[in-house]
Amino acid sequence: METMVKQLGKSKKYIRLAAAACLAIVVLLLLMLLAVLIYAKVKGPPPLAVPQASLLYGEDGSVIGETNTGEKRYWVDLDDISPYLIEATISVEDKRFYEHYGFDFKRMGGAALADLKAMSKVQGASTISQQYARNLFLSHDKTWKRKISEALYTVRIEMNYSKKEILEGYVNTIYYGHGAYGIQAASQFYFGKDAKDLTLEEAAVLAGVPKAPVYYSPISHPDNAGKRQALILDSMAEDGRITKEEADSAKNHKLAITGTHPNQTANVAPYFQDVVKSVLHSELGIDERTIEMGGLKVYTTLNPDHQKIAEKVVAEQIPQDSDLQLAFVSMDPSSGYVSAMVGGRNYEQSPFNRAVQAIRQPGSTIKPLLYYAALKEGYTPSTRMKSEPTSFTFNDGESTYEPHNYNNQYPNGDITLAQAIALSDNIYAVKTHLFIGQDTLPKTAKEQFGITTDIKKYPSSALGTSGTRVIDMVNAYNMFANGGYKVKPVFITKVVDYSGKTIYEHAPKKEPALDHDLAFVMTHMLTGIFDPKLNGYANVTGTQIIGDATRPYAGKSGTTDTDNWMIGFTPQLTAGVWTGFDKGEEVNLANDKYYAKKIWVNFMEQALKDEPIKSFKPTKNVIGVAVDPQSGKLATKDCPVQRFTYFVKGTEPTDYCQTHLRDGDHGRDHHSPSKKRKPWLDRFRDWIF
Repeated sequence: METMVKQLGKSKKYIRLAAAACLAIVVLLLLMLLAVLIYAKVKGPPPLAVPQASLLYGEDGSVIGETNTGEKRYWVDLDDISPYLIEATISVEDKRFYEHYGFDFKRMGGAALADLKAMSKVQGASTISQQYARNLFLSHDKTWKRKISEALYTVRIEMNYSKKEILEGYVNTIYYGHGAYGIQAASQFYFGKDAKDLTLEEAAVLAGVPKAPVYYSPISHPDNAGKRQALILDSMAEDGRITKEEADSAKNHKLAITGTHPNQTANVAPYFQDVVKSVLHSELGIDERTIEMGGLKVYTTLNPDHQKIAEKVVAEQIPQDSDLQLAFVSMDPSSGYVSAMVGGRNYEQSPFNRAVQAIRQPGSTIKPLLYYAALKEGYTPSTRMKSEPTSFTFNDGESTYEPHNYNNQYPNGDITLAQAIALSDNIYAVKTHLFIGQDTLPKTAKEQFGITTDIKKYPSSALGTSGTRVIDMVNAYNMFANGGYKVKPVFITKVVDYSGKTIYEHAPKKEPALDHDLAFVMTHMLTGIFDPKLNGYANVTGTQIIGDATRPYAGKSGTTDTDNWMIGFTPQLTAGVWTGFDKGEEVNLANDKYYAKKIWVNFMEQALKDEPIKSFKPTKNVIGVAVDPQSGKLATKDCPVQRFTYFVKGTEPTDYCQTHLRDGDHGRDHHSPSKKRKPWLDRFRDWIF
């Protein structure tokens, strides 16, 4: 009896010890759970940002390129994902997703029993929250350390984010195979559509891929993918998410697999894209990691049609075996939006962007800037100066400068400013440069036309010997094309971050840069290179392309030993072309010298083919009169050639041309001028030159 009492006492003691041990374990577990909760609360929400491709869009909304690190991922809101995909994912991955707090203990127990019976790992029990934590922050190593970290991240995610945010993050981060990360990239790759447009049968296939992206790929292993699709459809029917009839119908529906990433060939305008990335970093202050992997949506000014035309024209005009290089830029005059850019003949061989990086001699394309300054100093289209071989002496005879006209052709007499521009007379340009002061052109180019390189205070700068950039020169001509308003090259109109927040938007400003009347007078003079009425000792410089032009253009060509330019515009579009050799070799072949003009006119004609033909609209304070191109005076009925020319009111000629009067006609019927002294500007110029 005594022995039984002792044994009973020992049993109670063991029971008490066991109960105490269980209590201690429970308390310890509760303390651990409390510690985990406190840890999760203190640490706060883990960042859910993941690397995403940044997309670049053209002005028509098409994708022109993307940046990524090899992971094709495009974040989409849960509301923009097909409900079938959401239901299929929950059904196959985590049926009690909305009921648990990150861990499905019932499922974990069932998986453990299944594993024990099979004596191997046959079932997984990870919830969507656990998988999301693993995809975001951890490797897939099967170690205790990784499992503990996964659990801690899971708690933090569940405590700080809603189920909708977790589910949205999960389907945007998991790997669907073939380089597609997230449901949007997967939907586009496999079926060529957005995630919101997935059908039931398509959604069931995609929901099955993440378990084993290669094994269940409908491209690599269509049979495996089909079997898993059927399993998922049956599971959805059992869960009441779809009917059995819908499941059976979906199983029998044949899928059309695309198997290509939509943006993998979207490598439009690589030189332009490089500039966009540079602007994002240097001007908008966005770090390079965010540019490459931040899921930005960058809306650019590129017109894909203009870009295609530019590249096509370049390929057609310059022979493939030529070493000649080029730069091309087109812009909208009113906004400065860059619509197309070609920085070289082959981006893969040479990513050096000659449109924005190369500094080349602009030749005579600098003259409109010079002559605009001259108009401000009192010049008019009829201002005459003598053009003949001239030696300019400086520093009391210590140095001389002897410019030459093209092919050493000279009128050896007076010509007007309008004709000097049309024929690109160099003697007239240098005389003008010296007359208005050698510091005027550099100041005008920088302050009014936005030229970013320095124009030297040399006599030869009137002929474009100081280097400039193509982008700057095209932008300068934009100011003539838009009537004198300040613009600068614009590449980006808007930037949106991965969350849909607009972080930058271009705000256009309209402020005057030039005198509007003088800008129009200059523009009208620049139409002269296409007008044979201004032919004189040489033909107008646009002669080679007049036959290709079907609408009014204004522009200027430029030639040096090593560079050939053509820049011109209509009211709707400005474009500029430079051709030459990278190492500055002389351009000797005749055809090589004409490519810039040919590329320019062919681009303009094709780019504007469907646009209305617009002329340049005169400003209110200008007046147009018919003049004799040779004398610059008012034309009479005897003048064989008359050209309608615009002047600022009050500066138009008042004398009539007497050069072509018939014998015995003293001008009584032609309003011959009264005898009066020349204006002081003409007398002073005659005295100097």
